[in-house]
Amino acid sequence: MKDTTKIAVVGGTGKSGRYLVQELLKRKFRFKILIRNPDNFKIESPLVEAIVGDVSNLETVRSLIQGCDAAISCLGWGTPPSPNTIFGTATQNILQAMLDYSKRRYIVLSGLHVDTPYDQKSVKTGMATQWMYENYPDFTKDRQLEYETLVKSDSDWTLIRLPVIELTEERRGIITSLEDCLGDRISTTDLADFLIEQLKQSTFIQKAPFLANI
Repeated sequence: MKDTTKIAVVGGTGKSGRYLVQELLKRKFRFKILIRNPDNFKIESPLVEAIVGDVSNLETVRSLIQGCDAAISCLGWGTPPSPNTIFGTATQNILQAMLDYSKRRYIVLSGLHVDTPYDQKSVKTGMATQWMYENYPDFTKDRQLEYETLVKSDSDWTLIRLPVIELTEERRGIITSLEDCLGDRISTTDLADFLIEQLKQSTFIQKAPFLANI
């Protein structure tokens, strides 16, 4: 995509989202960011437009997507915590808004517990998936629904499955796989780089790669 690409950002005040915002600003991208609480976002820049609202509201999401070329979601539970169904709802609304404005590129973060037909998960990754279903069943089922919603859509989506996210500006080597998570952690800075690179790459369109540090 061209350098003038404008990005819609969801979850930009969260753990990984803050690093994405930092990297977008560093690279001079224009973007709109959806925020629930204006007190959580103090950045003032001609590159940034803040939209106050909730991703569960379709009209708010339409306002976010309008005028943008692609969307990136780093959505988490947030503070105060969102409902367990927020991820499926968010993706449904974003896909609908993108369809309304004839936009296609959607990149979203998720966890290694999401299953796809192409997986060959190791015992370790399989156990982590089972643990999530046992301890956070509603959350995990909603993340799976999010993936299934993407698969049924005609959008150019990429769902990135992650291990533990480490809050650091350190850049390390990364490894991707469509079958298994090959590392225990991912640096937030490496993650931000990877997200932005997906805006101009087609390798993982309509795919759900695992991403980890080597």
